[in-house]
Amino acid sequence: MNMPAQGGSGPIPDMSITEYVFAGLPAEPSEVVLIDGPSGREMTAGAFRTAVERLAGVLTAAGHGAGQVTCLMAPNSPDYAVVFHAVAWAGGTISTANPTYTAPELNHQLKDSGASLLITIPAFLDTARAAAEGTGVRRIAVIGGEGEEGLSRLDGPPLSRQVPVDLDRHVVVLPYSSGTTGLPKGVMLSHRNLVVNVIQADGLMQLRPRERTLAFLPYFHIYGMQVLMNLYLARGGVQITLPRFDLESALRIMQEHRTFRLFVAPPVVLALAKHPMVDQFDLSALKVILSAAAPLGAELAQACAERLGVEVIQGYGMTELSPITHANPVGRGKPGSVGIAAPMTEVRAVDPETGRVLGPGETGEIVVRGPQVMIGYLNRPDATAAMIDADGWLHTGDLGYIDADGYLYVVDRVKELIKVKGFQVAPAELEALIVAHPAVADVAVVGEPDDEAGERPVAHVVRAPGTAVTEAEVMEFLAGKVASYKRLARVEFRDAIPKSASGKILRRMLRRTA
Repeated sequence: MNMPAQGGSGPIPDMSITEYVFAGLPAEPSEVVLIDGPSGREMTAGAFRTAVERLAGVLTAAGHGAGQVTCLMAPNSPDYAVVFHAVAWAGGTISTANPTYTAPELNHQLKDSGASLLITIPAFLDTARAAAEGTGVRRIAVIGGEGEEGLSRLDGPPLSRQVPVDLDRHVVVLPYSSGTTGLPKGVMLSHRNLVVNVIQADGLMQLRPRERTLAFLPYFHIYGMQVLMNLYLARGGVQITLPRFDLESALRIMQEHRTFRLFVAPPVVLALAKHPMVDQFDLSALKVILSAAAPLGAELAQACAERLGVEVIQGYGMTELSPITHANPVGRGKPGSVGIAAPMTEVRAVDPETGRVLGPGETGEIVVRGPQVMIGYLNRPDATAAMIDADGWLHTGDLGYIDADGYLYVVDRVKELIKVKGFQVAPAELEALIVAHPAVADVAVVGEPDDEAGERPVAHVVRAPGTAVTEAEVMEFLAGKVASYKRLARVEFRDAIPKSASGKILRRMLRRTA
């Protein structure tokens, strides 16, 4: 089935993402657009633009402007949005990094992206220094830091205009997305990708004037970056940032600021549905919760909706799609569905073997075409060609079907990625680390359902002859090498890993027993 875009499309403006955001800020410069949740510090529209222009000038004067890659590793705060847009305004590329990364994980991203500048916060400085060794990073700058590494110590004249760039080909942001094999790959997204997807997201969301929301979904992740940070700035909304999700802080802020809409991943829906603390707060202003980044069970969504008196809806997207392609319209959602296609988006379900376009209700691979499709993977033309076919259709690797009304249902994945709290975990990455243990002869990692995280990695291990390695030893061996969300939930020992004649791990057989 081939479904066209839903809703109006209109022309795509010839603007950079920062020009587009600036154009959408409140006309009155004194209007607040960003609030730091922990401290209450407010940033007005005028202060935001001034800070972006000043930092863009500083970066340019320091040799980190046009054509340079800046890696940004920091939690959510108003300063994150300033750094992001300053790099874009200066004609550079922002490579957003997960703040929970270990030094080796960050080192890979720094090398692969070609970053010359790493911006972080004081708490992550030691990791940043260790990760920068052996890379092209010439400077580490610290947001809010004192001393020589403090970002505020750099100086230069402000940039009052966008540095000219090719809106369709210049890579403005380079987030990293895990594949099913190997290390994470850089996803090249253009100014046009970002601008059009903000327009598409608003076509689905229909934000209200000066709408307030709580922003704890990490800005480094494409979901938080686009559907929160850029969408709300471009629509003149207000974001109250949290560096990490904390239920009590989130509830307090939602009560205090009367937030209308909340963007979450499934673990937050679980907390809102079941935690007794929720009853202590007035959430009567909250009307809509959008869950994305991982599958949300229909029963859990219903439990949350009934408890809070809100509409809980799902959306769908991926980093390679800037990210959003689908969401349920408010008031017209269907349980279990991820919604209708965004404006300017085509979606099909096709037979994974033959490519035949399937009809309503027939399950196949979900393929997407539209102006939000990435430029490609950095330095990986092979991976790009495997993802995007000659006709411009991006093959998501997800299995699903489209009903007669155009609503998409995701039922399984062709890909082997494990999604933990919305973050992608590549089994091959963990397998390569675990098999390095001298007592491990073979290993396969699969995802197992988890009420809180969506999925958790489980390792199936074959012990080397004459060894007696334990579950705790395997888990500890991996834990020191990866971010917390990549750690194992448990280990199962077996005599052999089931494989095909070509040597491919038969993960479905393992999932049946996981």
